[in-house]
Amino acid sequence: MTAERSLEGWAPVIGEGVTLEEVVDHAFDYRGDVTVVTADGREIVGYVYTRDPDAAEPFLKLFEPAGASLTLRYAEVRAIRFTGKDAAAGKSYEAWLRRKHEGAAPAAS
Repeated sequence: MTAERSLEGWAPVIGEGVTLEEVVDHAFDYRGDVTVVTADGREIVGYVYTRDPDAAEPFLKLFEPAGASLTLRYAEVRAIRFTGKDAAAGKSYEAWLRRKHEGAAPAAS
């Protein structure tokens, strides 16, 4: 069994071992907010809820904390930092089983 790894706190440098497309995919799978840094220097916090890398102009969509939806083209994105709490870290089925077995009382002899 492998240990669970959370992306919480990860601030990848796009182009240094990871592509923008890979980082966007991780952001889509992440269960917390991210901070997107745009080409014009804006920092936008939100939850990535969809993306389309195959569109004529690839894009991602995120919900901002106030509930507004925002669409950003990949061409606008310079960085994505995983700044929000990973709401599901340690909550996989494997983690649940591990906690269940660790907390089980010893068998009676």
